[in-house]
Amino acid sequence: MTGAPVLVACAHGTRSAAGRAVVRALVEDVRRLRPGLEVREAFVDVQEPAVGDAVGAALAGAQDGLAAVVAPLLLSTGVHVRHDIGAAVAGRPAVAAEPLGPDDRLAGILVERLTDAGATADDAVVLAAAGSSDPAAVVAVGTVLDALRVRWPGPVTVGYGAAARPDVATAVAEARATGARRVVVASYLLAPGHFHGALAAAGADVVTAPLGPHPDLARVVLDRYDAALR
Repeated sequence: MTGAPVLVACAHGTRSAAGRAVVRALVEDVRRLRPGLEVREAFVDVQEPAVGDAVGAALAGAQDGLAAVVAPLLLSTGVHVRHDIGAAVAGRPAVAAEPLGPDDRLAGILVERLTDAGATADDAVVLAAAGSSDPAAVVAVGTVLDALRVRWPGPVTVGYGAAARPDVATAVAEARATGARRVVVASYLLAPGHFHGALAAAGADVVTAPLGPHPDLARVVLDRYDAALR
């Protein structure tokens, strides 16, 4: 893939060693699936390199035409996609791809995580998303919620870690009030970190593992990259 625009895989960034390992594994999965494509890591917070610096480095010595695609390793749009990543590509021969979600494959991973955690149709499931003040992000989570409801035989509601409502603890309490055998939180988060750690305090009986690592995530990243090139 010599001459193809560099794929700048941009994650949020975390102080969690486990979370960093998941992001590294995802980036390596992308490289394995597309040999010869140059893939670089970038972050919007906490870790380096910052996405603007990573894009600048990817453009060094670039020829005419599109030279870089920033693929957000983020589950929905919001300030990081619109502002941080948007600013990193503005006025440069670079474009931003769409975030990972919504995508039916993410709902498929959620079903796997629920099954792995021992959840059944007798449990009440709360889809736990990070949350955003951006209405488009809430719509995106709603799309994944609908897709999960199609695939999962029991009741599924939603809660958010921040900004949007209801918060996860409230959603868990409301689910428990329905008389379900157990309440299971389905973590709609990419990797371990602050938000995933906070789910343990929401009052559920079980919290699933986050989405990553999973091979389908790398396929979504590359689909977003290809769509941005088109």
